[in-house]
Amino acid sequence: MARHVTLFTGQWADLPLDDLAARCAGWGFDGLELACWGDHFEVDRALAEPGYAAERRALLERHGVGCWAIGAHLVGQAVCDPIDARHEAVLPREVWGDGEPQGVRARAAERMKDTARAAAAFGVPVVTGFTGSPIWHLIYSFPPNDWAAVAHGYEEFAERWGPIIDVFDAEGVRFALEVHPTEIAYDFATTRRTLAAIDRREGFGINLDPSHFAPQFLDAAAFAEEFADRIYHVHIKDSKRRLDGRRSILGSHLDFGETERGWTFVSPGHGDVDFDDLLRALNRIGYEGPLSIEWEDWGMDREWGAREALEFVRGADFAPSTVAFDAAFQS
Repeated sequence: MARHVTLFTGQWADLPLDDLAARCAGWGFDGLELACWGDHFEVDRALAEPGYAAERRALLERHGVGCWAIGAHLVGQAVCDPIDARHEAVLPREVWGDGEPQGVRARAAERMKDTARAAAAFGVPVVTGFTGSPIWHLIYSFPPNDWAAVAHGYEEFAERWGPIIDVFDAEGVRFALEVHPTEIAYDFATTRRTLAAIDRREGFGINLDPSHFAPQFLDAAAFAEEFADRIYHVHIKDSKRRLDGRRSILGSHLDFGETERGWTFVSPGHGDVDFDDLLRALNRIGYEGPLSIEWEDWGMDREWGAREALEFVRGADFAPSTVAFDAAFQS
């Protein structure tokens, strides 16, 4: 099983795609998971300009790299979130509009439908991203939660995302939610509830990123096995816990990389994710899609880190055995 190793371009959107593709090809990546921001993959242009998708594909092919997924995390976040000033910084101007929350959510939903159409035109089968959550702010139950309001949050998610997934289904593309704090699904129980809310529709699945499991003390390999039929895409990203009785698992309202944080993201192989266990689980469930490095490490040069991360994944990924180890004992 030779899984493609790709680089998610979201953290590299300051570089023109032509430049980044050339660098990644030189480093040895098989392809890119293109972010739908910067100039990497522009959904509006993919639908408005007949040759745009073909030009993006040709650009990648010139450098000898492929693409099997695009990432629409920023717009997807606004579909279900309570909207505030933070969203303006990450949304396209036409999606933000006048900033009125209901209008922002409606325009974000329409852009996600367009993202499915653009992905189909570009020829990729998966869109990774976020859903946002109307109930993330209720994570700590004080004042005591109205549990009917929590239940309504899942209903609201299904109402907002159901029509989006209708378009994904019509276009033959699947959406892969990155299970993640601040999303409608962030652990085992909330993922079960999310899938149930949307009637386990085939068009809605999971982008498994283990870096969001380690700080919660969750088992990413067990998650892969429980939700095996929904693992549509995998990110390779790591995180490091630094809990010492003084640092908090909640992050302490400190930015990533600050020394007083209880955990932070690090380059693959430098943190607490058990990648051997995860890759064995992916072998067991038959996952053959890309392993997409999402590189974030505040203490490391990113180009050095991307090359090292690629080397790490090449060395860690392996095909499952096709024989019983003791078969040679038998005559």
